[in-house]
Amino acid sequence: MRLKLITIIAAITIATGCLAQRRYVIQHKPYIDLRPMHFGISVGMNLQDIEFKTDAPIVCDADRWNAGFSVGVLADMRLSNNLNLRISPTMHFGSKHIKFMNLAEMDGEGKPKSEIQDMKNTYLAVPVDLKFSSQRWNNIRPYMMAGVSPMLNLTNKSQEIIQLQRTDLMLEVGLGCDLYLPFFKLIPELKFCYGLGNRIDRSHIDDLKDDTKRTYANSVRSGHTKMIVLTFYFE
Repeated sequence: MRLKLITIIAAITIATGCLAQRRYVIQHKPYIDLRPMHFGISVGMNLQDIEFKTDAPIVCDADRWNAGFSVGVLADMRLSNNLNLRISPTMHFGSKHIKFMNLAEMDGEGKPKSEIQDMKNTYLAVPVDLKFSSQRWNNIRPYMMAGVSPMLNLTNKSQEIIQLQRTDLMLEVGLGCDLYLPFFKLIPELKFCYGLGNRIDRSHIDDLKDDTKRTYANSVRSGHTKMIVLTFYFE
């Protein structure tokens, strides 16, 4: 009887100790979120896309995703316990693989004649976002974000079928999580960006030397840019 009682007490003690260890986790950087301003750097990857509207019989689409690279800096201003304003100037390096098909003309294999454009893009973006955070739980703190991102297109080639305008404005929504580590805060974030206007630049079409390229370029009525960005912030 005494052995059973000792065993039960020992089991309860061990279980209580385990629960206490789970419950009382040492909080890293406990006061970092009370600072009025935060600064950091970011690295990540992006997937660029564009949504076209064309005139028949020509269709075009970005037929595959090409991973790109992103790097930037971060300035974060605390507005309240759960709300922050962020500005994160970022350079996005990537490309769009665009395929044009003329459904009215067939090649020797009976397939629509096609043309490929590998559109390389470098964007300078200055996102302005609101970050809505939950309460901190031990060393993690999930959040959602939304905002707008003015963008400057730094690359255009004169003899490409499609050219994009120099400026763009994207709507951003996403989610992430603050991870509090002993020496810094790591913030993985996934966001989705959608261009708010038609970004097709038609001013170069008359200068195209290739008649086939000119036909394809004239068929494109509009194009809205899209981007998926996975970012890792270090504060």
